[in-house]
Amino acid sequence: MTQLTHAVDRPAPPRDDVTEARRTARRSALLHWIAVHALGVAAALFFVLPFVFVVLTSLMSDQQTLTRDLWPHTFEWSNYRKVFDTPGFLTWWRNTLLYAGLGTVLTVVSSLPVAYALAKFRFRGRHLSLMLVISMMMLPPQVVIIPMYLFWAKQLDLSGTLWPLIIPMAFGDAFSIFLLRQFLLTIPNEYIDSARVDGCGEFRTLIRVIVPMAKPGIAAVALFQFFYAWNDYFGPQIYTSENPAAWTLSYGLESFKGAHHTNWNLTMAATVLVMAPVILVFFFAQKAFVEGVTLTGVKG
Repeated sequence: MTQLTHAVDRPAPPRDDVTEARRTARRSALLHWIAVHALGVAAALFFVLPFVFVVLTSLMSDQQTLTRDLWPHTFEWSNYRKVFDTPGFLTWWRNTLLYAGLGTVLTVVSSLPVAYALAKFRFRGRHLSLMLVISMMMLPPQVVIIPMYLFWAKQLDLSGTLWPLIIPMAFGDAFSIFLLRQFLLTIPNEYIDSARVDGCGEFRTLIRVIVPMAKPGIAAVALFQFFYAWNDYFGPQIYTSENPAAWTLSYGLESFKGAHHTNWNLTMAATVLVMAPVILVFFFAQKAFVEGVTLTGVKG
């Protein structure tokens, strides 16, 4: 009873001290908010400013690109028309769309069933198969490029075309299989069991149940493959260097830069045209891409 009386009689802390503590907490929260957002703005400028510089340079005249001016005196939109009028540029564009588009479709269609089997089936040798897929991810393409080139060029006579780069994508890609397998592990097996009880076969279960639920993972794999094919320089250099009609944008841009090495405005305009589709695709699909990449690491 005496302790309770002392607790009741104990004076409350002064109001000024409470107010000062609240002000200190608000000040610390504000400083933390400013610091975090300042770092975010600095990081954004670090990535955006080079692209802004390329765009502004692409809109300058030939004479202004040789000066220190950073802002175009007059916006030369005709530079982009000159790039499109360059012989072969539209052909490079079509070849790149064929390589990236068809290759992405083939990769997704061929990798998804393999990933589904590794994630949801229980069979002898499943872990060994997964280890083989992972080992293929660690194998650099430069190691096998000589025998692969001899096979496609000497045996099938497909050198000078993009088919040696597109056809192998119909047989799956190790990275895509592994990424899809990791995502499919996050889908509960109860959905698959319910589909089997309803009489669905494995193929129908894959199409009707797995594919709708795996859209983020499929989108992530498709974007990874599209970006890889769109920016691929090594493959087209090996197989299409002898045939300019089969060049892609990444390889043709090197030739364009050599022909216009003094016209920095045209070189930058061509660079913007090469980068623009990738930026637009990622901008519109970034939500599914980020979600797919995030969920692939939930289960092992």
